[in-house]
Amino acid sequence: MKIGIIGTRGIPNHYGGFEQFAEYLSLGLVKRGHEVTVYNSYDHPYKQSSWNGVKIIHCYDPEDKIGTAGQFIYDFNCILDSRKRNFDIILQLGYTSSSIWGWLLPRKNTVVTTNVDGLEWKRTKFSTKVKQFLKYAEKLGIKYSDHLISDSVGIQDYLKTTYQKDSLYIPYGADLFTRPNQSFLSDYGVEVGQYSMLIARLEPENSIEMILDGVIQAAKDEPFLVIGKHETKFGSYLKGKFKNQSNINFVGGIYDINVLNNLRHFSKLYFHGHTVGGTNPSLLEAMASQALVAANKNIFNQSILEEDAFYFENVHDVATLLNNIDKTQYQTFLASNNYKINKTFSWEHIVNQYETHFKEIFIHKK
Repeated sequence: MKIGIIGTRGIPNHYGGFEQFAEYLSLGLVKRGHEVTVYNSYDHPYKQSSWNGVKIIHCYDPEDKIGTAGQFIYDFNCILDSRKRNFDIILQLGYTSSSIWGWLLPRKNTVVTTNVDGLEWKRTKFSTKVKQFLKYAEKLGIKYSDHLISDSVGIQDYLKTTYQKDSLYIPYGADLFTRPNQSFLSDYGVEVGQYSMLIARLEPENSIEMILDGVIQAAKDEPFLVIGKHETKFGSYLKGKFKNQSNINFVGGIYDINVLNNLRHFSKLYFHGHTVGGTNPSLLEAMASQALVAANKNIFNQSILEEDAFYFENVHDVATLLNNIDKTQYQTFLASNNYKINKTFSWEHIVNQYETHFKEIFIHKK
């Protein structure tokens, strides 16, 4: 099949979850003999026209010059280009800045399937008007898609309840981390089992302020690593608020999966504060890295972790966990999460599900 992937800033991943997903999925599909094209922002650091057998198309993206509005122009350019590529299938990742152009997606011989991502309009960082637009964009994204994919059962239920639309549940993936190496720890000033951490975009809905308030309330001198790009408005606010807390270290973004896996593996507690969206890739990676997870209590996280994690709802919960949990006493949690990765969330399994889906809609198209 000839497959186009739109809706990311491009591969190899230098940004976030959708980009990492596109990287793994496109590589997996190419290995299975399919022709896969991924659209990259022209501002992406990788400038070649192919990457490990995946075709790369660079489209103009003025986000660096005009901000968020540039994303809409970038998606418009990607969709226009897709009209001349004769794809059998277009996989659209998300809808936020692309769905207003959905009516331009190729239709005659192309099937459009969309991973709707999370409930973007629920993000607290957005104003009322932006939330209203995102709700509208969500409707358009569903309207202009031939098929829908949900990355969590919570999103699947939401689409059925709100739009009476069926969607195929396929989560994100992860591979078990099997080669821990303590040598990375010294670069971050931490020791085995003597620090806790989080990995997230520094956005309000990721519970970062709550978690860090809990770190202060716990009154422990152990290091706490905050990994994620902090050159944002909210990031600046957090750095200002916690600047006098010597044990809180804003590390910045790290995109070397081996470094991330080692930091997760050797941590005491890994905090996952995401409240909006589906199956977050960093959560699966934490499970696959044998991290002991403390997650925000919501349906998205609970549907993945089930009983094999700790949950928090407020600052006090965070402080209590930091003061009372000994990772060595919860090896059954780690073993159970490893089993879930192998059985349900391995990249091999996820790529197989996408390939099966593509084959089914491709046959139906013909």
